[in-house]
Amino acid sequence: MPARDPSVAEVSVLPSSPPRSTRPRRPAVRRSPRWGLRISAFTAGAVLAVSGFGHAMVNGLDMSIKRVDPFRHLRDRPDTGKGLNFLVVGVDERGTIAAEEKHKYKLGGAPCNCTDTIMLVHLSEDRDRASVVSLPRDSYAEMPPHTYKPTGERHQAHQQKLNAAYAHGGPELTVRTVEKMTGVHIHHYLEVGFTSFMRTVDALGGVPVCTVKPLKDKYSGLDLPVGTSQLNGGEALQYVRARSVDGSADLGRMQRQQRFVASVIDKATSSGVLMNPAKFQEVTAAMLSAVRADRDFGSEEMLALGRAMHGFSPASAEFATVPVAKAKYQVPGLGETVKWDDKKAKRLFEALRQDQPLAPHKPTSSGEPEDPDDAKKAREAKKRAIPVEVAPGTIRVQVDNGTETAGLGHRADKELRATGFNTTGIPGNAERQDVKKTEIAYDPRWDRSARSLAVALPGAKLRKVSGQGPLMKVTLGDNFRRVAPVRAEPVLDAKALESGGFAAVTGDDVVCP
Repeated sequence: MPARDPSVAEVSVLPSSPPRSTRPRRPAVRRSPRWGLRISAFTAGAVLAVSGFGHAMVNGLDMSIKRVDPFRHLRDRPDTGKGLNFLVVGVDERGTIAAEEKHKYKLGGAPCNCTDTIMLVHLSEDRDRASVVSLPRDSYAEMPPHTYKPTGERHQAHQQKLNAAYAHGGPELTVRTVEKMTGVHIHHYLEVGFTSFMRTVDALGGVPVCTVKPLKDKYSGLDLPVGTSQLNGGEALQYVRARSVDGSADLGRMQRQQRFVASVIDKATSSGVLMNPAKFQEVTAAMLSAVRADRDFGSEEMLALGRAMHGFSPASAEFATVPVAKAKYQVPGLGETVKWDDKKAKRLFEALRQDQPLAPHKPTSSGEPEDPDDAKKAREAKKRAIPVEVAPGTIRVQVDNGTETAGLGHRADKELRATGFNTTGIPGNAERQDVKKTEIAYDPRWDRSARSLAVALPGAKLRKVSGQGPLMKVTLGDNFRRVAPVRAEPVLDAKALESGGFAAVTGDDVVCP
């Protein structure tokens, strides 16, 4: 059996304070040069775009939102802490989807009346940052005492999967359960259905996603090739719902959801959608087709948040997942659940309560404050980089010139090193000087490293050499033009999450080039 690619490094991916009351009403929002509400594909448009359109349009949006009161009977809630917290849930609602679309996107069967996606979104007190924490829907949870909604029976506290809270007691029990598990005070609740999600993506003109390996799931119908694909609403729903493309199940699905959110933010903010009144109305009308929000999330909040949108970009959002102790924790009567690492999860949620960033600070090499122009150029360069399976810094490369072009080997070595590859720095000349096509010779045990290097050398062919070891040997051919910038794709799987504490990535780490 081939050895695991030794060069692969596992990487886990993990506002004004509201009034001190049990149920804050319309917390004040301070103006800021940037806004941190990176909630989700389905809420970003409406909440971000309101600046520049005035109270009349916002009041119209407010009236269009269906209302729910998840805080009505809540008692003994966590302290409000710093910042502002949203619970954003995607519900399995498919009753209004046309039969043809149900068949095409494999949405047959009855809806489960449960939460398909659960995200805790924290807005920083200064509105400069949003932290999006995905909560696995199969999390092993303890529901508080409640009245079982379908029958009206009174149930005592008992163990259940987190997504079942919605079926047992609707939004109120969902909020109570999440607050009990996290210790985080929920200020606002947003609920989105399948229909709203699909229509919003279509109104945006589709959303790009990229993958370093083929993604195919027979249950959802997802079938994506390597590279970048432009998804319409139904295809996007398949992408964020797929659970059988690899062994990571719900954890891998959450990673795709986070990447999709970042891509939606990038599409909405870079295409001018949010500043075009006609397009804005089209997107928000689609988004509001199946959205419910708490009674206190109204026009004042939307207008104030929208005014803070200037400079908004995926780089301002950070994404994390609750640390996991066991991804397939067997519970009698429940089957496989996701058991949190209580100690590490406690640190994560304490960071949210204290309004602390989750993604690591990245200082400049000199230690001096980073120049804004340089920072912008770095972000743009990072965005252009193509995601690959293996971090370039873990891949050792020897470059040889197989052409008669003097200095080509030195240039290629320099460009490979600039994009992160660990080159020898001593390029040589190949035995032949008439090579037509660039070749990468590699040991089959390091096949993922070879594929990642091939992305950086467009047009190169791969040649297996058993026993060569970890060193990749590149022979440049006449077709070599340049090195394409690449970056490691953040990896989220059960093993990575179980091996360390919580970690986060910013949105610009995961958007497509």
